[in-house]
Amino acid sequence: MSRRTKRRKPMAEINVVPYIDVTLVLLIIFMITTPMLQTGVDVNLPQAQSAVVEQKDDTPPIVVSINADGQYYIKAGSEEDDAIQPEEINARVVAVLTNKPTTPVLINADTTVAYGTVVTVMAALKNAGVPSVGLMTKSEDQP
Repeated sequence: MSRRTKRRKPMAEINVVPYIDVTLVLLIIFMITTPMLQTGVDVNLPQAQSAVVEQKDDTPPIVVSINADGQYYIKAGSEEDDAIQPEEINARVVAVLTNKPTTPVLINADTTVAYGTVVTVMAALKNAGVPSVGLMTKSEDQP
């Protein structure tokens, strides 16, 4: 009878094993999905002290220029720089790349142009199917 009248003491311990299991599963999920998340634009950025890049073939590059006033210009091949609207860049680049898909594409932007403007042009070029976008820089030896 003394067994039935005896009350149990409340347990002061928390079972943490289920929490460890859930944490381990979440860790594995994040480790697997993090490399799959790629939100940036892949660009081969030039180094500060870089050598002159030589062309692999005789194809002149497409150069998209942005001046300090925010005006856009494009030079495709041997033609002169043409003033262009930002919405027309994709169509012009795609037209050249359909004929010569190995044509390199470069961005020539003034130092006062906002970073966001350059990134927007780079993203538009990537959406147009350009595999690699180069950034033109001035060497330290040039005035």
